[in-house]
Amino acid sequence: MSKFKSHFTFSKQQRSGIFVLIVLILIVQCIYFFVDFPVEKKDINSQLIAEFRAEVDSLKQLKLENNQPKIYPFNPNYITDYKGYTLGMTSEEIDRLHAFRETNKWVNSAKEFQRVTKVSDTLLSEISPYFKFPDWVTKSKPKTDYSRAYSKNSKPKTFDQKQDLNTASAEQLKRIYGIGEKLSERIVNFRTKSGGFISDVQLTEVYGLSPEVIERLLNEFTVKTAKPITKININSATIETLVTIKYIDYEIAYEIIEQRTLRQGFKSFEELTKVKGFPIKRSEIIKLYLTFD
Repeated sequence: MSKFKSHFTFSKQQRSGIFVLIVLILIVQCIYFFVDFPVEKKDINSQLIAEFRAEVDSLKQLKLENNQPKIYPFNPNYITDYKGYTLGMTSEEIDRLHAFRETNKWVNSAKEFQRVTKVSDTLLSEISPYFKFPDWVTKSKPKTDYSRAYSKNSKPKTFDQKQDLNTASAEQLKRIYGIGEKLSERIVNFRTKSGGFISDVQLTEVYGLSPEVIERLLNEFTVKTAKPITKININSATIETLVTIKYIDYEIAYEIIEQRTLRQGFKSFEELTKVKGFPIKRSEIIKLYLTFD
């Protein structure tokens, strides 16, 4: 027992040393728990992280660009309401363009487009690179050949004096000022594909023909041997029959049937033009194929 007690018997110096040791341990513990030491961050390859972030950002940008609607070259004279909205135009700007076109005038440059619509310089710079005008507008105009030019002061020709538009050759059409080789071929090709002209108004469907050129053309030519057609009775036609008419699709045909039922039949073409979605700008063409018997 005495030997066991000897292990727990300390001298004064030993007790002092033990006390100092305990005090040091307590001090170290307090420093550990109550003092914040700056943690040295490991230097992970910052260049590699920067490259990774740049790659992620480029992929995000590429995805955003792919989600943007693509713009293809177009003639600004034929901008519809939907097309205008997708381009960023306001309804007022679109209405100004449509009002201008209804006067049988044409926009022939980006500057003139801005003057008519009053779009901002920013929007114009974004969409004008996609403007595509006919060749006779973009190419330099030849010097006026006054022997070929139509004089407004000249006396209009009678029906008998004019040539038949359905038999005129491309060479004969080229005699009209403003009609070159491409336009004359385009008129002949349109006539061939449609089986012949029904009326003079169909010239407005030939791409590139301005109202001024059409006016000069009709002073020398007119439809004399019109292509025979079977007109459709608007008050008895089915949807399947109506959609065979140019510029009338299933949606418009459905609206026509609905309005026809409500009105108990259409009495005039003017009533038909009030149908929702009816293509007013092509009404003269559509009228050729209809009857109200």
